[in-house]
Amino acid sequence: MILEMLTLGTFSANCYIVGCSETRDGLIIDPGFDRATEAEQVLTRVKHHRLEVKYIVNTHGHTDHTAGNGVLKEATGAPILIHELDAPKLTDPSKNLSLLFGHHATSPPADHMLNEGALLRIGEVKLKVLHTPGHSKGSIALLGEKEVFTGDTLFASSIGRYDFPDASFKEIRNSLKRLMLLPDPTKVYPGHGPTTTIGEERRTNPFLQM
Repeated sequence: MILEMLTLGTFSANCYIVGCSETRDGLIIDPGFDRATEAEQVLTRVKHHRLEVKYIVNTHGHTDHTAGNGVLKEATGAPILIHELDAPKLTDPSKNLSLLFGHHATSPPADHMLNEGALLRIGEVKLKVLHTPGHSKGSIALLGEKEVFTGDTLFASSIGRYDFPDASFKEIRNSLKRLMLLPDPTKVYPGHGPTTTIGEERRTNPFLQM
């Protein structure tokens, strides 16, 4: 499995390049960059790994995770995938929070909707969609064999905000409980900040002790 994390954009969001080392099929998770130089950085790393991008996947619809969708779709031809409940955010600055932060960012609309249990295949790599609402109604995590991409649901020593218009403390708590059912060694690749493990967060994350 090929996996590279790039921290990009005004809000320092983590963008992930994931690929199959056998077939060189790949996908990009949460391209939240907002500068041309960062787009070039992502595409350069894709080329370095000799990947053909099959999907652009958003863990949720906020602009710091979707702002680069259009550039990448134009460059790669890959479809944009997002949970159906967050799909309206892509094209609406009032819903994707860009207006809140003084911008007017949009993405092309979703090409395909993701729902609980959907399986994304890129060569020998499989990622299962887990619906993890709370930070937003359509937040998802992507579960691999030994790793999980948690978007803005779970961070190292923290959790995602639940004070946005369609966020919910009750829902994010339930989603976190679900993630805590994963094995301790499961590597966590969050939407912001450093990587961690499920076991480390179970032991030390103060928000999981509430």
